Amino acid sequence: MVAAEAVARSAPDGYTVLAATPATQVMRVYMPRTSIDPVKDLAPITNVVGVNFVLVTRPNLGVNTVEELVAMARKSPGALNYSSSGIGGAPHLAVELLSHMSGTRFTHVVYKGSAPSIADLLSGQVDFTMDSLVQVLPLIKSGKLKALAVLGSKRSALLPQVPTVSESGVPGYEFTNWFGLVAPAQTPRPILQKIHADVSKVLQTAELRAELESMGAEVINNTPEQFAEQMRTDNQKWGEVIRKANIKGQ
Repeated sequence: MVAAEAVARSAPDGYTVLAATPATQVMRVYMPRTSIDPVKDLAPITNVVGVNFVLVTRPNLGVNTVEELVAMARKSPGALNYSSSGIGGAPHLAVELLSHMSGTRFTHVVYKGSAPSIADLLSGQVDFTMDSLVQVLPLIKSGKLKALAVLGSKRSALLPQVPTVSESGVPGYEFTNWFGLVAPAQTPRPILQKIHADVSKVLQTAELRAELESMGAEVINNTPEQFAEQMRTDNQKWGEVIRKANIKGQ
């Protein structure tokens, strides 16, 4: 929020941009007192990458599929708890979307970042989380965490044997944590186009694409117009989830 407000108030000259995420773009929904509206006060440049997320549990939870996790949650609403990197962040929103679409209720345990969130999952203090594939892949491969499903619309090449949530009893579920670039709203269009062109050129290099793919990220690099439409759609989608779950910022 602090970063988004700083960028929105910066000179619209192309020298100050924000690395935006779904959380920053919908922050006004769950933090209504913020002084800016990201949709109106920030100009989209491009969605750089989409990052694959995965649902992981502690191995001794006793479930092997999303269907079994949902069944357990329905049997004892609120008994299962999950960790996240913070209120309104991607892991939080991803789980609330699952809760919304499956008609279940989980207890949210909030941490100050993904590292302590995952650490307490490893120690058995919480039952599951949803976080980026790159962070938990080594823990999945070592057997320290169990992967139930990936959150995207298709399976990940890094975990081809793991189904999507949509394949696992929650049809239509899809979550990808994106990272994009936005600038102050009054930035002249030629400047936005220049930044977009420069970013696009870098993203076409084979070396960078291979590095991103190894981290479970997929290059998107859409146009400012496409990114603007995506953000409008995301705001509607996440606004509904946030309001239904009564998520409020701290």
